[in-house]
Amino acid sequence: MEVRRIREVPPKDDDESPSRLRTIPWTLVARASTIGIFFLLFCVALELARAILLPVVSGVVIGLMLGPVSTLASRYRVPSWVSAAVLVALFVVLVSLAVTILSAPVVEWIGKAPEIGKIVSEKLRFLDRPLEALHDIRKALTPSDGGRTLQVEIGPSLVAPALTVLSPAIGELVVFVGTLFFFLLGRTQLRNVMVVFFENREARLRMLRILNDIESNLKSYLSVVTVINFVVGVAAAIIAFAVGLPNAAAWGVLAFILNFIPYIGALIMEAGLFLVGLVTFPNVTQALMAPLLFLALATLEGHFITPSIMGRRLTLNPLIVFLSLVFWTWLWGPVGAFLAVPLLIVALVVAQHLFPEDEPELPS
Repeated sequence: MEVRRIREVPPKDDDESPSRLRTIPWTLVARASTIGIFFLLFCVALELARAILLPVVSGVVIGLMLGPVSTLASRYRVPSWVSAAVLVALFVVLVSLAVTILSAPVVEWIGKAPEIGKIVSEKLRFLDRPLEALHDIRKALTPSDGGRTLQVEIGPSLVAPALTVLSPAIGELVVFVGTLFFFLLGRTQLRNVMVVFFENREARLRMLRILNDIESNLKSYLSVVTVINFVVGVAAAIIAFAVGLPNAAAWGVLAFILNFIPYIGALIMEAGLFLVGLVTFPNVTQALMAPLLFLALATLEGHFITPSIMGRRLTLNPLIVFLSLVFWTWLWGPVGAFLAVPLLIVALVVAQHLFPEDEPELPS
């Protein structure tokens, strides 16, 4: 007698079954929680290791920007240590030159800080009535004591913490220069190690494409933005000279540096022009001339000139740029503001290669 075994057929997985629908929200919650915990730990690690990561990341980012120049030098049989030393020395000289140009007016204005505070308070006396009205409203809502006049105090207590934040420590500066030099020196070997690290041929090709695209995008960004910022700096110096502000060359250098910071750099520049204009000129109307002219220049550059030159390939979403700027400034201060856009470009290039968009198939 033949006995047939009856094989149990497992039930088909029904995506719309009630049990599966009940487990989907918890799966999403678990994934979101894991991502949130990783993000929080990532931010904590960046903050705790700031003294080391900030100069190291700065050196690597600038090294990636200068990488194509090092490659060009190697094609002409220039030793890697020579090109690395020349590039690092050139970068240090340019930074030292900018600091030298800005140091004299900064020291002069710091010495006149108490006097400047009194002059600015007198020039902005017309704001006392609006401030008094706001104070009365606040007092009606939440009673508290406070003055009703605008007081602008600029002194060592305000300037010293700002200089402490802006001026890097000697140790971090040494780490930055060393990272930049050794990154340029062993750039080719580092690329080979990162590519050979993967065993799969497809993964190696993807890593190679990522490295090439990062260097290409950063090189294009650096070259275009540097030229544009140079023109903006020259225009700012001309505006300062035409209006009658002192130290026109320093204003040009400051505009060139601050324009590397999207949005915030232009606002800082306009605020500085306005404050110095209040001290230099007899009335507020003349003090507003330089900030308004620079505002028109920054608007023209940011909305028309830069997007038309960069094109679609290097045009970034303004919201993503702003959020990146806020995040890195919050974590790493002024240096993080300078690194926000390059780090965003690196992240977008990596994301595009790791999560490529599905290309539509052409009809046969």
